[in-house]
Amino acid sequence: MDRQVFQEKFGLTGESDAIRQVVDKVMQVAGTDITVLLQGESGVGKDVTARAIHSLSQRKRKDIVIVNCGAIPEGIIESELFGHEKGSFTGAHEARKGYFEKADGGTIFLDEIGDTPKNVQVKLLRVLENGEFFRVGSSKMYTADVRVIAATNRDLWGLVQNGSFREDLYYRLDTVKIKLPPLRDRKQDIIPIFRKFVTEFSSKYDSVFQGFSDEAKELLISYRWPGNVRELRNVAEQLVVLEKSQFIDKDRLQKYLKGRQFHGSTDNLPVLSDKRSEDPFSSSTGSADMGIIYRALLEMKTEISDLKKMLANFLYTTLSDKSNIKALPGAITRTIDPNDISTHIRKQIDDASLGIRSIDTLDDTEEHEEDDVESFFANKEIPSIEEAEKFLIEQALKRYDGNRRKASETLGVSERTLYRKLDQYGLQ
Repeated sequence: MDRQVFQEKFGLTGESDAIRQVVDKVMQVAGTDITVLLQGESGVGKDVTARAIHSLSQRKRKDIVIVNCGAIPEGIIESELFGHEKGSFTGAHEARKGYFEKADGGTIFLDEIGDTPKNVQVKLLRVLENGEFFRVGSSKMYTADVRVIAATNRDLWGLVQNGSFREDLYYRLDTVKIKLPPLRDRKQDIIPIFRKFVTEFSSKYDSVFQGFSDEAKELLISYRWPGNVRELRNVAEQLVVLEKSQFIDKDRLQKYLKGRQFHGSTDNLPVLSDKRSEDPFSSSTGSADMGIIYRALLEMKTEISDLKKMLANFLYTTLSDKSNIKALPGAITRTIDPNDISTHIRKQIDDASLGIRSIDTLDDTEEHEEDDVESFFANKEIPSIEEAEKFLIEQALKRYDGNRRKASETLGVSERTLYRKLDQYGLQ
């Protein structure tokens, strides 16, 4: 089976080099029983890739059992994976097979493998090595012949280093690693994938999609797609259903993208052109990028104020003990005269308060420093909004020993928002 046929059959759409490399590697390992680790952000298609590997394997006549390890409560995950005997715990009214027994002869896909507890990791290692396991409440050894595909959106090696993931299990899972690229890194695939979804949903809902303007097309490509292919699919479905028989222009499309903007985040920022000049204020390609940046800044104003509130709340409870936190990187010396920058643009940036100073240099008696636009665009030592937000969350959790309720109160956000941010940044 050639690559194009394989992609069409299993839904791995795209012509970018990044997706081609993924497909080539999948086709190379699918016919074997080797353990595969899929790594990538949420929504990039790890489950689709796992199904493709199984469908091309020698086990395709058996089932693929999909398990989301992160969605199973810690108290019952062992029972779910390996089964249990009658009476082994309260509520165990009868014996039950676990997922490994159900997948015997086929494939088991362990999604979010990084979220499994340490005591379960030991048992997973045993199954991976020799196929042996015990049901909960039983001394009888069971065996299962399964091919294991695991997936994670986290840095497993980082989890190993901080002690939350077993090193021996990491090496056992990391036999073949396939990294699935985020959608923003394969921009040339966005339109083909979008057209594929639109065609599918138009047929499903008996609707007619009238197409979209060049500006809408540019917006689709420049949007960061924090939810990756899953988000693109949802947007396509909504456009087909809610904008039936309507021609999609930029303004109409923007409604659905902004609807996916996380409150207080910068996930909807467009990706800048790869051809921008080194000087962001140059008169050629830099001026085009400055237009994108300017529009993004206007949309970011409310988000920046949310981050300022989070920072203020955090500093209020933290500055009394500055030894508990490390400083954010400071700004470098200004290299461009701020008087050369448009007064109108400076006002917008001043309103957004984009100048972030080192925490350990803050003083109530100091005057607020003038925002350094040049440093924000050109100095890589200045943290991004995402980096600053992630830093504050990490420090709040560290300060309260992982207590998410106290951390969310300190940061001035809801626990639900904090949980979403933890997932967004891959934090525990």
